[in-house]
Amino acid sequence: MSRSRRLRGVKVLKAVSSTVRLRILSLLFDKGPLSYTELMSSLRMNPSRDAGRFAYHLKFLLKADLIEADVEAKKYCLTELGKMVIDVAEEIEKKAFKRKRMLIRTSRFALEEFDANKIADSLIREANMPAELAQKVAKEAEKRLVKSKTKYLTAPLVREVVNAILIEKGLEEYRHKLTRLGLPVHDVTALVETKSKAAQGSNSIYETAGEAVLKEYVLLNILPRDIADAHLSGSLHINGLSHWILKTSEVMHDLRFFLQKGLNMEKTNAFQPSYPPPKSFESALFTAFNVLLHSAREVNETQTIDYFNVFLAPFVKGMELSEVKEALRLFILNVSQHVDVSLGLELVTPDFLAEKSVAGPSGKFAGTYGDFSEESQLLTSLLLEILVEESTDKPLFNPKIIIKIRPETFEDENAKAMLLDTHGLASEKGIPYFANLLGEDQKHGVFSASGYRLRADLKEDWEIDTLRTGNLGYVTVNLPRIAYECEKDRAKFFEILKERLEMATRALEIKYRALKQHGKGLLPFLMQSFNGDQYFRLENSSRLINLAGLKEAVEVFYGKGIYEDEKALELAEEIARYISDFMHKIGKRRGKRLLPSVLPNFEASERLAQLDIERYGIAKVRFSGTREKPFYSTGSRLPLQDGEIPLEPLKFEQKLSKVHGGGNLTIIELGEGEHKPDELMSITKQLVEKYKIEFFTYNRNLTYCVNCKRSWFGLLHKCPSCGATSTLTIFNRFAST
Repeated sequence: MSRSRRLRGVKVLKAVSSTVRLRILSLLFDKGPLSYTELMSSLRMNPSRDAGRFAYHLKFLLKADLIEADVEAKKYCLTELGKMVIDVAEEIEKKAFKRKRMLIRTSRFALEEFDANKIADSLIREANMPAELAQKVAKEAEKRLVKSKTKYLTAPLVREVVNAILIEKGLEEYRHKLTRLGLPVHDVTALVETKSKAAQGSNSIYETAGEAVLKEYVLLNILPRDIADAHLSGSLHINGLSHWILKTSEVMHDLRFFLQKGLNMEKTNAFQPSYPPPKSFESALFTAFNVLLHSAREVNETQTIDYFNVFLAPFVKGMELSEVKEALRLFILNVSQHVDVSLGLELVTPDFLAEKSVAGPSGKFAGTYGDFSEESQLLTSLLLEILVEESTDKPLFNPKIIIKIRPETFEDENAKAMLLDTHGLASEKGIPYFANLLGEDQKHGVFSASGYRLRADLKEDWEIDTLRTGNLGYVTVNLPRIAYECEKDRAKFFEILKERLEMATRALEIKYRALKQHGKGLLPFLMQSFNGDQYFRLENSSRLINLAGLKEAVEVFYGKGIYEDEKALELAEEIARYISDFMHKIGKRRGKRLLPSVLPNFEASERLAQLDIERYGIAKVRFSGTREKPFYSTGSRLPLQDGEIPLEPLKFEQKLSKVHGGGNLTIIELGEGEHKPDELMSITKQLVEKYKIEFFTYNRNLTYCVNCKRSWFGLLHKCPSCGATSTLTIFNRFAST
């Protein structure tokens, strides 16, 4: 080594021999360039008392070429030699400690020796942090972990320490990206105990834990901060948050696709067997059941098979009645245990289907659907018989049965007889749903039991617009929250409403893009193709903005209900018009099916009301339900009193039809009294013809005793037969709306 190099090395060693000078180097390494004043402040030196001493140390470091001055910025920074000195000093410090090896339990379920470089690598890879900054954070984390003298390290602990450093340094953006998703140990323990006590099975634990992680992921990494905050605060409710970028919400099946082509499972999984087009009624039901099972993995909520009896009618011709009924019974019972399904039943074959070619046994042409009208009605009749028989003790709520009422329904004697049977089932158990298809613009409508609806209003082709598509998802807007925020200023109310509607629209667009990009991998069954014909039409799916608490929001303004004050009713209509116009403009501009809806949503209605009570106090918040269980209205609930429905609510439903574009469910409460089938049928005729109620159901509260295998009307606390109290179960399809 030459004399000049040796002398320079001595100068460097002398420079770092001072604690003050070493601290200056460390500060510049940790915080980056600092001014004269900032350095003195960080060292806690007094400018008047310590200025000379500080200047001496600073000059010493400058001469040793360990720091340099940025004249323009008026700051000092480390040179490359200065950085090397810090690295060497840290290595010496490590050796001097003579500590035992730090072992870490990694996320790969392995035990490894701690390496700060892996922290830096994670920061660069996960948070996209600059390499130099990542090294600084990693070294700071190592120092803290060494000083903590913890017995063993885990990957979550290291990540917590790193996140704490990022917060201290104001590096919030990187901390956000580095956040670890998962449940605390306590929460997992509680989850296992809760699910085991409820006898829900081990799979429910996997599902709940997985959903919790995915909810965090969507809120942290998928949705923009303003939308995520709106959901968390209760301004919005994003339905099915854990499945937001993974599944579609609802699907409207076209059974003909599979009856004609069979189940080609090899296209989704080469190890799965494929099934040819069904040859018999039993194999057709087998095909339908498998379609539902496979789709259930890719659909967040319910599935609907519309025209169920019409499409299956060709397979029934020539069969023994008992064989048809038994096969249908097995299908119904299997569906009730495994999948959430709505079945649309036609009492008469619609004219637009009557001339359609039939996908019959083995997928071959077998005439038109009009040729099988008798078989179609037979299937409906048998299905109703099965529901009556299986609901003798307690109601069978799944599959959900949708009875479609057309103009011809009241002219066909068989159809009228079956309609009367459905009202017998409704009066006893409250099972069927009724769809009003009397209007010319309604005839092609398809419905889900959730209240969701599709019409032939996109391409004006009923098959393309209503089948093999569905509901992409929906976001619920908290209308009472807007009323509280605007403090009864109507102009401000609509200003905030527009902002919330735009946020909901963006959230739905994010979901669409995610499924558009990854759909074939995430929805392999629904996205399967046959000769270039893709089954599920994602582009035709509707996007719903659901409304919670319209009635309560209006009450906030006027202190009176919409049935009590004309101004309150006018405001409700104005809000409905505004929402309808907003979505029409947005949908038209973007070419998307963006629709308003008022669908029952127990989770959203209860959560939003509870969050508002926590924020504003129970005395200020207008809500439905009780103080113990408050909720906002997210559906239409009408009482049946002395055989009649109050007129004011019916008129109100008509006036708010503008916000029912994506669907609405009217629930008619039967109370605890008995109702004759013909009386209910008369009410139904009024609802569809006079009041134009589009989709409704009669609801019963039933109490079932496991001991006696019997059920009674109303909410009972003791079995009328055996006197037991612990063996009672309440059946109610709509806990709150």
